[in-house]
Amino acid sequence: MIANSLLLFASPKLGFVCFPGVSPITSVKSRGFLRIKAMEDSQTMNLNGHPGSQVTTVGKSTDIKWHKCPVGKVERQNLLKQKGCVVWITGLSGSGKSTVAAAVTHTLYERGKLTYILDGDNVRHGLNSDLSFKAEDRAENIRRVGEVAKLFADAGVICITSLISPYKRDRDACRALLPDGEFIEVFMDVPLEVCEARDPKGLYKLARTGMIKGFTGIDDPYEPPSECEIVLKYNGEICASPDEMAAEVISYLEERGYLHA
Repeated sequence: MIANSLLLFASPKLGFVCFPGVSPITSVKSRGFLRIKAMEDSQTMNLNGHPGSQVTTVGKSTDIKWHKCPVGKVERQNLLKQKGCVVWITGLSGSGKSTVAAAVTHTLYERGKLTYILDGDNVRHGLNSDLSFKAEDRAENIRRVGEVAKLFADAGVICITSLISPYKRDRDACRALLPDGEFIEVFMDVPLEVCEARDPKGLYKLARTGMIKGFTGIDDPYEPPSECEIVLKYNGEICASPDEMAAEVISYLEERGYLHA
């Protein structure tokens, strides 16, 4: 009986044998863990040789296993009295993405709803600080944000991303991470000349003089969404305020039940 309850975790990494029933003390050895030589087979086995839970390989990560949480997404959503989703705001630099994201978050906060913004500049202060603005790094930037946004949505949070995300294939890959309906793409449909006139960070001016290469809208393309959920459009001289644009996004969430568990 005791032998059957001992688990041998076999992998190319260092493994442990856990002896149950040993009183926990301070040292690793006295807690009942004995270092053993790792085996080559990548699976979990008990000591009588029968396979246990299988491990797998994902990308470059080997010998990993998905551990289910006893508290599921539905329970988390019931706790928060809302449904998790990703509001993906895309558009040219200067189109107002961050401003609208902030307005949506503030309004929902006042209504007692939990949100979190993943802003394109903010994530490059930490999570993505190792990435440049080359095409391959921009794709990896979006991939990482998409994965983090998926976790927020699974936690029951309304996650709002604010990134240029210029390439359709990258946005579509993020959409594919979530169940149908939980990826809400919001296109800031503002003409290039308007964004360039705003130029809040002076980047268009630098791009025009050649000091910045590969700048979206100047010498690198922006691929507008063809079938997004929401379009926030600039209409000539009349432009809706950030609060009005936020109200349109919130109305969409309300109508589709995301503001209720």
